Amino acid sequence: MHHPTLCALAVGILSALPGAQAGLYTKQSPVLQVDGKDYDRLIAKSNQTTIIEFYAPWCGHCQNLKPAYEKAAKNLEGLAKVAAVNCDDDANKPFCGSMGVQGFPTLKIVRPGKKAGSKPVVEDYQGQRTASAIVDAVVSRINNHVVKVEDKNLDKFLSDKNETAKALLFTDKGTTSALLKSVAIDFLDVITVGQVRNTQSKAVSTFGVDKFPTLILLPGGDAPGIVYDGEIKKAAMVKFLSQAGQPNPDPAPAKAKNGKKDSKKDSGKKAASSSSSSSSSSSAKSKSKSTAASSETPTSSSSETSAPTQEAPVIINTALPIPTLNTPEKLTKECLTSKSNTCVLALVSSPNGNEKAQNALNTLSQLAFKHAHSHRKLFPFYEVPLASNPGGSILLKSLDLSPPEEESGIEIIAINGRRGWWRHYDSVSVSDDFSGHDKLEAWIDAIRMGEGAKKKVPEGVVVDVTEVKKKETDEESSKAEKAQPEEAVLEEETTPEATKAVTSDEKEAPVTPEASEATAVATGEGEEESTAPVDPTPEPETAAAHDEL
Repeated sequence: MHHPTLCALAVGILSALPGAQAGLYTKQSPVLQVDGKDYDRLIAKSNQTTIIEFYAPWCGHCQNLKPAYEKAAKNLEGLAKVAAVNCDDDANKPFCGSMGVQGFPTLKIVRPGKKAGSKPVVEDYQGQRTASAIVDAVVSRINNHVVKVEDKNLDKFLSDKNETAKALLFTDKGTTSALLKSVAIDFLDVITVGQVRNTQSKAVSTFGVDKFPTLILLPGGDAPGIVYDGEIKKAAMVKFLSQAGQPNPDPAPAKAKNGKKDSKKDSGKKAASSSSSSSSSSSAKSKSKSTAASSETPTSSSSETSAPTQEAPVIINTALPIPTLNTPEKLTKECLTSKSNTCVLALVSSPNGNEKAQNALNTLSQLAFKHAHSHRKLFPFYEVPLASNPGGSILLKSLDLSPPEEESGIEIIAINGRRGWWRHYDSVSVSDDFSGHDKLEAWIDAIRMGEGAKKKVPEGVVVDVTEVKKKETDEESSKAEKAQPEEAVLEEETTPEATKAVTSDEKEAPVTPEASEATAVATGEGEEESTAPVDPTPEPETAAAHDEL
């Protein structure tokens, strides 16, 4: 016999259980919960870069991704947003469809457009499903509003808008950290943030800087500079700079709902004012202004509350640059361990000054995009700048290859650490000036199909993966023993809009290029594995964030 009371009690208990009705992430999770109604306000109109996961609670891969995704959210706290949308919720299904979601989990990176008020740029993330890979992908796409200040432009920087506040960070780093970028975003159009390298002697002596990093706030006008003596932490730095101006709120205040209520009150005041003959002229003027304000808010209110109201996202559908391995450690980690699969390395001397080298990099980028767009799996391509990565020169010497000639500026090789073979693309012998794709693409296809002669990797080039892991563990231990823990230094490009493809973290698998250009691991010769749907594997504990300047 069924007891209605007991049945109702059971239903109530089940619906109260975590995940019974809600999604994967609880309210205590560092992952931001987003739906179709608030996406526009929280993400699309934000000044911050966001990675957003579209998931279904019943999806096994989504459940496996959760620990790494939450870890990434903790590491990116204060730098970027990590959000999630439950596409199994009926209310969110139209929104998920409008974002082009066809499977779970789907990860997309949303970053502000180049100009104020422009549409956000949305890119598909198809990299490794690990915390550090996700963090690196997001960090590399944080917009850079930090001004590079040198001796030659110091006077101009100081004199421009002299009445407004400025902040100068003096550092011995050649790159701009994610922390400083995020600070510049918080104070965009409030405080101009600049960075000065310690090699700029005039600027350093002008401000009497004798240690690095040093942050100086210039309140504006004739006010003297203020030296920051606190911790290099986001919250503390923002508090220090706030004495010259308040940071931009994010998310933006929900003006629509408040405006709607205010408009009703103001309309009532207007009616009372018009019906009463005893109101003074000053009161009438005040109410007139209030009414004018209220007449403008209903339009924005209706646009904010109707769902979904977000502007159509800009989907990148073109090839983007291949990732860069700019340190020997990254080169070893991604391609030169005993468990590394096939990598194609473009070792360049100076791509910016050599047309052939740039053409070759563009060709590799187009090939990666072509295969990704056709949903064909392919091994990753990496650029190795010899000027900044001595590991590339050591590798060439170990393989008995000469550095790139001035005429070509580039050497391309394929190497498989796990199998112990390598191949050289001899552009001279095949008369390839990289003006077209055919010859290089044929070489790539031959590797995919297991065709062509391979050479044995010399002894000592490939490192045992256990040695790499031991080194990482030792580094983590030494960091933990420091009296004042420091954040991991972020090495990334200093371009104004950080749109370069993701470089791999020293502790994780490679991050493939953004959007549909992203390259997956090849399955040629039956030796490579697809990485897109694979459940994330446990990874060693990494540094909490990218906060060091």
